[in-house]
Amino acid sequence: MRKRTRQGAAVLGALESSDGFRTAQQIHADLRADGDGIGLTTVYRHLQLLADDGAVDVLQLDGGEVAYRRCASDRHHHHLVCRSCGRSVEVACPDVGAWAQSVAKDAGFADPSHRVEVFGVCPACRRASGPGQ
Repeated sequence: MRKRTRQGAAVLGALESSDGFRTAQQIHADLRADGDGIGLTTVYRHLQLLADDGAVDVLQLDGGEVAYRRCASDRHHHHLVCRSCGRSVEVACPDVGAWAQSVAKDAGFADPSHRVEVFGVCPACRRASGPGQ
């Protein structure tokens, strides 16, 4: 782990105060709203450092944008992500790892890795959208 700077601590703090994946732009806006003069480029740099250190999880969104989340678990896990509010929940799914290993082996691939995210609508957003949702 690298030495933490004030800006790095601010970015990490913004992630720790959220229960969902956040883009660099969202984190930057949150920090600016709190009076931090940190630049967007600095936010991107610290997010990349945190991702490289394994301190945050990275999620590729449908439009190609990248979002980040500080996870509670250091163990391999997956996420359920709300399409409406962005809230995410960590879930263990050991069968996915075994399946990925098997598929890779059958195709002659070595050293497989995988990333699985499940998207849906969380209970709070379903309640907010009314009956029948």
